[in-house]
Amino acid sequence: MKNCYVILLFLLAAFSCKNEKVEAPETIRPATFEIDSTDKFPRISDEALLTLVQKQTFRYFWDFGHPVSGLARERNTSGDVVTSGGSGFGIMTIPVAIERGFITRAQGLERLQKMVTFLKGNAQKFHGAFPHWLNGATGAVVPFSTKDDGADLVETSFLIQGLLTARQYFNGNDASEVSLRNDINIIWHGVEWDWFRKNNENVLYWHWSPNFGWDMNLPIKGWNECLITYVLAASSPTHPISKIVYDNGWTGNGSFVNGNNYYGLKLPLGSAYGGPLFFAHYSFLGLNPTELTDKHTNYFDQNRTHTLINFNYCKTNPLNYYGYSEDCWGLTASDIPDGYNANSPTSDKGVITPTAALSSFPYTPLESMKALKFFYYKLGDKIWGDYGFYDAFSLQQPWFATSYLAIDQGPIIIMIENHRSQLLWNLFMSNPEIKTGMSNLEFQSPNLK
Repeated sequence: MKNCYVILLFLLAAFSCKNEKVEAPETIRPATFEIDSTDKFPRISDEALLTLVQKQTFRYFWDFGHPVSGLARERNTSGDVVTSGGSGFGIMTIPVAIERGFITRAQGLERLQKMVTFLKGNAQKFHGAFPHWLNGATGAVVPFSTKDDGADLVETSFLIQGLLTARQYFNGNDASEVSLRNDINIIWHGVEWDWFRKNNENVLYWHWSPNFGWDMNLPIKGWNECLITYVLAASSPTHPISKIVYDNGWTGNGSFVNGNNYYGLKLPLGSAYGGPLFFAHYSFLGLNPTELTDKHTNYFDQNRTHTLINFNYCKTNPLNYYGYSEDCWGLTASDIPDGYNANSPTSDKGVITPTAALSSFPYTPLESMKALKFFYYKLGDKIWGDYGFYDAFSLQQPWFATSYLAIDQGPIIIMIENHRSQLLWNLFMSNPEIKTGMSNLEFQSPNLK
């Protein structure tokens, strides 16, 4: 799989924040697939359908977790290769599975302790940060690319987000839960966030390699999926960054503001049309955007507007792809027929990714439910499998993926639950370090009091 995160940052650098018009190509290949409008599965209640999707998707992390480490495999064909960020997402699904009755609390604790023990003792770390990929049996780095053979600070932040959520959930006084929390704290306190400023620059850097140093030279700047990286760095009790690093690095001293209109919707932050939808998901698995504000925006409004722009783009369908509609929408990074792409309105390959609409339930519950029903009832014979919905599909080609990716499956479970109960938002935002760190960055939210 290509490094979608790196690709996206380069794409963002190239995108204009002006109100760009998406032009249709001169010719469109005619569709060779016709949607069968009959239901492929018996109708059930909306709540039962949400539970079914969560339960089936959870199997990716539970049944298919690596047998030695318990960590999440990068994808269903990855063998021993596990992903640090995807494992963070998988960790966050465990409280959901316990609360929904898919597993017991004892089972969840046992699996999580297995993962944490491996992360603490076996997994290679670099200044406390984890690589993107690991060997799930040995803990050794599996290079993501030639020079990406060391620390990945963004993937580390997704992992720590999950661990801190789990720490707040397993809050019992018995020895096993106390031990788990202590082990999580060792991992959390060991990340040297401030070291990733590269010679004390006022910005965080994505990668560092023991063999190539800072050669990848990729500063973490917004707007994209990386807000959680700066929040955790500011919240660290051992290696914190100051607000100037956040202001200069993440916000570019306010240069990440957009303010243009797309489909009559004013987009506060980011690139034209908002970019791929995982920007509204990954950091906000734990960060609750509800009533979260700063001098730049209201973050729920940012994510809802971004999602509605994506929805309206698919509904309007300027490139005339077969199947795009108000029932069949959602562009985000995923597999495509000939590889991998950061799908968005400005990079549209005719591929719909179920996680895009389903992980947007907190922002667009009506639109996301319509998409869910279409995916399950109308396309279920093509895109529903052992671990939930397959990664992506194109009705234009036609093409249906047989792949599952941890970074796409996890947000489906988590964000559906945040829509239903705000469980993960409540857990993560209850971390006292997060309250302090976000307050230091001058965020305002009822959840920070």
